[in-house]
Amino acid sequence: MTTTTSQRRSAVLRAAPTGVAGRLFRTAVTAHTVAAFGQPVFAGVYLSGAIGGLDWHARGADIVFSLGLLQTAAAIAASVRMCRLWPVAVSLLVVAAETVQYMAGLSNALWLHLPLGVTIIASLAVLFVAAWARPLPNAAHV
Repeated sequence: MTTTTSQRRSAVLRAAPTGVAGRLFRTAVTAHTVAAFGQPVFAGVYLSGAIGGLDWHARGADIVFSLGLLQTAAAIAASVRMCRLWPVAVSLLVVAAETVQYMAGLSNALWLHLPLGVTIIASLAVLFVAAWARPLPNAAHV
């Protein structure tokens, strides 16, 4: 009986469990994504006439940025453990975009703030899927 490429790949993925660093990275990505998805909701509350929505949006921005930094720290641990660079690279790019997003919001540069916000949400959605789609390799088992 011959094994197909997908069967071998499946066996490799089962043999490479997600370690503690990978689970920490997944948790940070999940929290970051959930908080970021709340930001358009808070902006919508403000735009619907509730002045308190702007304060919620500002506090949400602080939380999202802080979670981005936490995600980057978890990505460093996961990257070192997995011998992979993509978690750190993507996390740093998202935090850089969030920094520009934050400054654009404070400057009322909505021409940049809105499209960059959409880009960040889409990037975090893709990162969430990438982090959860398959087991993250653990260097001790690779």
